[in-house]
Amino acid sequence: MLDRFHDIAEKLANLEGRLSDPSLISNQQEYQKVVKEHFQLSRLSELLQEYRSLEQQIDDNKSLVQDEKEDAELRELARFELEELTTSKNKLENDIQLFLLPKDPNDDKNIFLEIRAGTGGDEAALFVGDLYRMYSRYAESMNWRVEVMASSPLGIGGFKEMIAMITGDRVYSKLKFESGVHRVQRVPETEAQGRVHTSAVTVAILPEADEVDVDIDMNELKFDVYRSSGPGGQSVNTTDSAVRITHLPTGLVVICQDEKSQHKNKAKALTVLRARLLDKLEQEQHDKISQDRKSQVGSGDRSERIRTYNFPQGRLTDHRVNLTLYKLEAIMNGKLDEVIIPLTVYDQEEKLKKIQ
Repeated sequence: MLDRFHDIAEKLANLEGRLSDPSLISNQQEYQKVVKEHFQLSRLSELLQEYRSLEQQIDDNKSLVQDEKEDAELRELARFELEELTTSKNKLENDIQLFLLPKDPNDDKNIFLEIRAGTGGDEAALFVGDLYRMYSRYAESMNWRVEVMASSPLGIGGFKEMIAMITGDRVYSKLKFESGVHRVQRVPETEAQGRVHTSAVTVAILPEADEVDVDIDMNELKFDVYRSSGPGGQSVNTTDSAVRITHLPTGLVVICQDEKSQHKNKAKALTVLRARLLDKLEQEQHDKISQDRKSQVGSGDRSERIRTYNFPQGRLTDHRVNLTLYKLEAIMNGKLDEVIIPLTVYDQEEKLKKIQ
């Protein structure tokens, strides 16, 4: 393992030299890139130094254990310590391998959360609102910011669709496995017989796209403006502030009407469109390596049923990793790490199998 990193000190020295270059400081984007690379390499250097130290301690203890001239009590102590050191070495070796796994370039990005009602009528629409509140509470616990970009409220208190932007530290890395079909099983308030109904909602997690990620030709966009409307078709305002943008080459359509300002709705719609275009490009790339994707957490297919929320039993089941938790109320109140951490660990384990 250590032989692969003999030139780390040289690379670190080179990066430190670049960081002190005034011309780099003036280019903030490149400067941040070098800072991040320096941080990653420094952390790897620390891990490897710790690994070398453990190897040396293990060798010293092995010598003590094998030296029959040494005191028997000291040899026994060395044998006991050797077991602890070997356990620590194996764990550190695993940590280093995880650190060396290819990083998802989107992990540090903010995201667009899109939740849409599927089969199940009113119950599906109500569950859209429930899931939005679940993600909002989780975001609050992570000190992230949530901003509604677009919504389609229904008179029953639910939503046909909710689109929100979540900004903060490594949002995509935490929520990227949430994409797919979320199934809910519960008794609707309007169900007189007490029968359990099954409904479905789709969730899409789209990384925020920078202008350098997706170049949009404004000539390929069709803009429509109209009067916003709320539940029941009632007028929300008396100006044509709602904006619909159609990307002609792909047929993608984005509608934003939550702001009273047409300009704000247009700006929001463009950011959502940019994210959807980036997602479309990445989906196309992933399709070319679909076999690799099948070995990870789910396929990323929007139509894949990933999770069931069974309210009568207080049970949540994630079908990708055979995870069942009887903590539904806590999870719906934002305790999502109960699900996110097992998914992340599984994904890392599957990736490690490929390089071992």
